[in-house]
Amino acid sequence: MSTKQQAISGGKWITISTVISTVFQFLQVSILARILEPSIFGVVSVSTLIINFFFIFSNLGFSNSIISKQENDPKVLSTLYFMGLLLGGTVFLIVYFSSPLVVSFYHEPRLDKVIKLASFYFIINYLGQIYLFILQKELQFKSVAIIEIIGTFTGTSIAIAMAYNGFAETSLIIGYLIMHVVRTALSIILGLKYFIPSFYFNLSIIKEHLRFGLFNVGDGLIGFIQGNADNIIVGSLLGVTSLGYYTIAYQLAVFPINKLNPIILQVAYPVLAKMKGNDLELKNSYLKILDIISYLNLPLLAGLYITAESVVPLFYGPGWDNTIPLIKIFVFQSFFGCLAHPLFTLAFTKGKPNLLFYLNLATLVIKVPLLYFFGKYWHVTGIAFSYLTTTFISLILNFYIAHSLIGSFIKEFLANIIKPLSFCALMVLMIFAYKYFVGYAGVLNTVAEVAIGGLIYLTLTLRYKVTLPEIRTFRQSL
Repeated sequence: MSTKQQAISGGKWITISTVISTVFQFLQVSILARILEPSIFGVVSVSTLIINFFFIFSNLGFSNSIISKQENDPKVLSTLYFMGLLLGGTVFLIVYFSSPLVVSFYHEPRLDKVIKLASFYFIINYLGQIYLFILQKELQFKSVAIIEIIGTFTGTSIAIAMAYNGFAETSLIIGYLIMHVVRTALSIILGLKYFIPSFYFNLSIIKEHLRFGLFNVGDGLIGFIQGNADNIIVGSLLGVTSLGYYTIAYQLAVFPINKLNPIILQVAYPVLAKMKGNDLELKNSYLKILDIISYLNLPLLAGLYITAESVVPLFYGPGWDNTIPLIKIFVFQSFFGCLAHPLFTLAFTKGKPNLLFYLNLATLVIKVPLLYFFGKYWHVTGIAFSYLTTTFISLILNFYIAHSLIGSFIKEFLANIIKPLSFCALMVLMIFAYKYFVGYAGVLNTVAEVAIGGLIYLTLTLRYKVTLPEIRTFRQSL
């Protein structure tokens, strides 16, 4: 099978797994929002912050270095495997015994049990993480998809069942841990044919991977701070209830996009890594990725913006109206963010992860003062606005870096994006007219709004972007 065919097959399987896992996770949030109070989502959000922070140090960028260097040496992989286990165990101990500090910082006693449970993630995950990296390197996206689907289904089912039985915040954490137990077990089972670790550990032979990882860690640390400073401030200054509203709004507007884009990027990076010497191919591929991301993300975000008043009560039930203005802000932030995501494929392909570090550092310097200023005067809404403003500035810097790596591309990008923007503008206008003359409350009106928007965007896309014969040809190539 050629690289192109592997990419198409990989895209198909990652799409299937992402759609299924996203649906399950949305069902989980939708169901649990009717059972649990907002403060519980805030408590769990804090534990997620802790996990994501320490994940930066325990990963060391091995996933990207294994793929970029197309690493096959069993001695190197064995050393990386045991290094991961060592780091995972160390981080487990740090997180477990740091729970009193987290409780003191947020003034929330419920965090003690949640943080201690969450710390087991680092032991579970690193037992099989390298196998997942190897499966991605070998373009075994079907296996990766199966792992994702089964893990998400199992974790979601357990979380919902436990919440119904009164386990409150621990239901979400235990469901999350079970999901990773299943993923780890399947990763090992499916990855053993590519790698069986031997009792070998030699730091000198992984120096290149460690060097590669240093900027990954630096980039990850700065990226974490600038990407989560808003959550930290909301939780510490405004309390876990406000953080719960903020988290739910963010998940509805940003989470689907963060799940959708990796369908493209997870397949694109290993493929681009095999063509890193050809700048023209990289430029064309980068533009194609931006084009696909624009056509897929824009209608979802525009649709959410204009239907938020209908969708929020339908998804989450009563009591979540405070999320609607936040969702409308996050829609724009999510659009700017999704256009920035593909840069990592270029930076890692070119062997320059340091550029991502400098980008996140610059973004952090801009974001912190904006968070303070906007948050001081407009509280949680102001913090959301500061996130939007920072993301837009970061996108400009992002495109400047991409220009330095592949040459001029903005003219072609603008020519491509004008169509989906125009399609979305017409879609929003027609849905607004329906809401004004007919109404927006209730399931029927929500379905009608989605149907109108979807029909308009699909019709325009088939007329001016891609034809049905082209779609049939593409399906046959699968």
